[in-house]
Amino acid sequence: MVGPFLEFKGKSDKSKREGQIRLFLNEEEEKKNSHSGPSHHSTTVEEESQQSFTTLETAESTNATVPVAREVPPPPAVAPAASDVPPSAVAVMEAAEMEIDDDLPEVPDCIASMVDRSGSVESKRLFLARRTALEMLRDRGYSVPDEEIARTLPEFRAWWGEKSEIERLAFTTTLVSDPSKKVQIVFCPPEPVKIATIREIYRQTEGENLSRLILILQSRILSRARESIKEIFKLKVDIFQVTELLVNITKHVLKPKHEVLSAAQKAKLLKQYNVEDSQLPRMLETDPVARYYGLDKGTVVKVIYDSELTGNHVAYRCVF
Repeated sequence: MVGPFLEFKGKSDKSKREGQIRLFLNEEEEKKNSHSGPSHHSTTVEEESQQSFTTLETAESTNATVPVAREVPPPPAVAPAASDVPPSAVAVMEAAEMEIDDDLPEVPDCIASMVDRSGSVESKRLFLARRTALEMLRDRGYSVPDEEIARTLPEFRAWWGEKSEIERLAFTTTLVSDPSKKVQIVFCPPEPVKIATIREIYRQTEGENLSRLILILQSRILSRARESIKEIFKLKVDIFQVTELLVNITKHVLKPKHEVLSAAQKAKLLKQYNVEDSQLPRMLETDPVARYYGLDKGTVVKVIYDSELTGNHVAYRCVF
């Protein structure tokens, strides 16, 4: 800034030079004032930011110290102790229970007879299986005394309780139409049936001159033991599980009636319709009804349907 002032060299220009100096000083003062304004403004901004930061810290500290209200579940209801209940309330409760019991319907006799609380489950299973087996023999045409089938569960338990040996459940009878044909029912022990068990049964029945044998199992039979039956016995052997004989399936209300045709009736039927037995509807030899009646292959069964669902008609089936 000194350079411009050197241009004024004469004394006559002294006043002009002084005016320029004053102007320069005024400009310098204005520059200083202009520089001091922004610094004051920046100081104010810093103070405001510091004040806002202090406000935020105060708010955070306030939120940290004030707990948040939460929903607290009500305490569980606790039943009063027996000692806390007054005697009058206990009497009212007992009377209410007695009224509820009185309102219960009586159990029908048909259902009450099926409820058993007086003995073991094993004895009842054996009783039901033996009774169904005897009914099966009668339906096959064998001679079975009425008192054997009419025996009640209490009577069976009294008889079985005297000597609980599985051999006592065996039953032997003959065919009504041919007394030379004899059949025997044998109950196997609760253990799994092995080859040794089959051989023991064969030893016991060897001198009976049987034409048929019925084995009732209380457990599973091993595959080798099942195969050995065909090798050891020369007669027809029927195998049932004790659970299969708890109910007589032929007495079910939904089962149609089955009649086994004799050889003469079968020949008459085939001649009447001019068909072969292989052309008749088939029934498997493993069918529950075929097993119940002990039907062999080639036997013809007359099935009589009589219900609202099936209507009234007759069908014939041949066992294969």
